[in-house]
Amino acid sequence: MVFTHDVLVLGRGIAGAVFAEEALRRGLRVHVFDRPRPGQASAAAAGVVNPLVLRRDVPTWRAAELVPLAAAFYTRMQEHLGVPLWHPLDLVKVFPTSREAEHWARAMQDPASAPFMASTPCPGLDAAPLKIPHGYGTVRGAAWLDVGRLLDTQRAKALADGWLTETVVDPASVLPIAGGLRIGDRCAPWLVRCEGAFAALPGLVPVKGETLLVRIPGLHLEQLVHRGVFLLPLGEDRYRVGATFAWNDVWSGPTAQGRDELLRRLRLLTGSDVEVLDHAAGVRPTTRDRRPLLGAVAPHEAVLNGLGARGVSLAPWCAGHLLDHLFGGRALDPEVALRNNLD
Repeated sequence: MVFTHDVLVLGRGIAGAVFAEEALRRGLRVHVFDRPRPGQASAAAAGVVNPLVLRRDVPTWRAAELVPLAAAFYTRMQEHLGVPLWHPLDLVKVFPTSREAEHWARAMQDPASAPFMASTPCPGLDAAPLKIPHGYGTVRGAAWLDVGRLLDTQRAKALADGWLTETVVDPASVLPIAGGLRIGDRCAPWLVRCEGAFAALPGLVPVKGETLLVRIPGLHLEQLVHRGVFLLPLGEDRYRVGATFAWNDVWSGPTAQGRDELLRRLRLLTGSDVEVLDHAAGVRPTTRDRRPLLGAVAPHEAVLNGLGARGVSLAPWCAGHLLDHLFGGRALDPEVALRNNLD
């Protein structure tokens, strides 16, 4: 069978965008089918990369491996696309109680957590109008990715280069052929589904998150600050605030309840005047064990899904790992492999 492509991709949120980028970098012929839909997680994502689980002050899953890999990947991608995307910056955890401050100090003695933790002063933060009664700690290795700019810039390039079709593919139009699958006049030995929370995939748990874009004059933060919510500085007194987690009625879009909850948490951090500029909601594709889902689900058909709230940091590793499996014969890591993989 002569194929027009090596891999077809459904979906171009952060998972599909990164998978396509890595596949193209490896010299594969790629075609992506995608049309943005209401509720897409990447449309509301703050793009924060945080190597520490702030509730427990322990590293996120494989942080020592995944965070440097993500930094290298997105730095390379911004050079390829010609726009700034990757922004390393300190993440400051504000302690709401003395107990949390004590827990941070103990966690810094743990060899696994210590590389990502510091207790150094931040003079600019100390001078800001913030409520910091019990101090703060700094997370090393944090960053944020401008997800919106990444998707918009890649879209323009993909359309110009002809490897993106903006449509939602009807399941009935995915047709089996000898050694692969066909969609319209394009065919390949593999179809990779990166459909996020829109997928009907066993083990996938959709969770809605809401974020705000706000203006807070006079705050002048240069760090990403967290106390119940993230406060991400974007310049010109603008900040991204997020995010909520809701497991019910996930497709309801932005809600007054979500907006009020974010503003309530924000008031615990600062008493400054806040102007709401925008309000967004997206549905994260999470899993019960917070591990991504990779692997084959049918002959010539695989998935990359379940990246959840840490999609930005997980996507580069997942994309490379799945490509190594599909095109290099590498066994999938048991922690992420789907149980119904086909050999």
